[in-house]
Amino acid sequence: MQNVVIVSEIQSYLIISLKDWFERAEYEVITSKADIDAINQIEEPIGILLLYVDEKMVEEQQALNYIKDKAAEEDIPIFAIGDADELGTVEKIISKNLIRQKFQRPINVSEVVTSITGYEKKYGRQNKKKILVVDDSGTMLRNVKGWLEESYQVTLANSGAMAIKYLATNRPDLVLLDYEMPVVDGKQVLEMIRGEHEFADIPVIFLTNKGDKETIMDVMALKPQGYLLKSMEPSQIIKSIDDFFEEIKRKELAGI
Repeated sequence: MQNVVIVSEIQSYLIISLKDWFERAEYEVITSKADIDAINQIEEPIGILLLYVDEKMVEEQQALNYIKDKAAEEDIPIFAIGDADELGTVEKIISKNLIRQKFQRPINVSEVVTSITGYEKKYGRQNKKKILVVDDSGTMLRNVKGWLEESYQVTLANSGAMAIKYLATNRPDLVLLDYEMPVVDGKQVLEMIRGEHEFADIPVIFLTNKGDKETIMDVMALKPQGYLLKSMEPSQIIKSIDDFFEEIKRKELAGI
């Protein structure tokens, strides 16, 4: 059964009503305060995070930063309810690409639950291949997620260091990797991936602006599974990724 975690600093009739409507839709509902220890006590994997934002939650910036990092690392969709100012404040802490939808109070509970469950049915993680997208551009991360999330479970990392941290505890089916990034660039990330026994065989495809022959030849020695340019049409990028997974499926069926 899919679950939804409602994070709220209050227990009100509205929270009870949200819980009731989600349970009618056959979701397990877990409630928690915006508290790191409380969230850590949730034993099962979180399916959906729903933040009921008020003045008190806005003050819990450490917890909100923790929620942001957890959602990014585990690809948990976040939804938020609040007034315009509160939602704006939370959005400064939790980046826009992690908050799937905002609902401004006053809300219609049934419409909110229908919207969230509809999103989960369309973009839910069950049985989808996992792709980690690594790029220091927030715009590019949002674009790639938008292109791929209907067919794939997409996790975002905005630095090479964040990607390595994610890979330490998670195993995606593919890494889409930018080349030009500060501090740790794409080549260094791939060197670290290939140098670690636990995830040396994770497929990596570059998605970058660097299309010169010297750069391409330099990274090919590390055996990436492909090299795509950001200047390509989104449809071409999507097709290349679809073709990659279709080829893997074909080999598996053929026992290769």
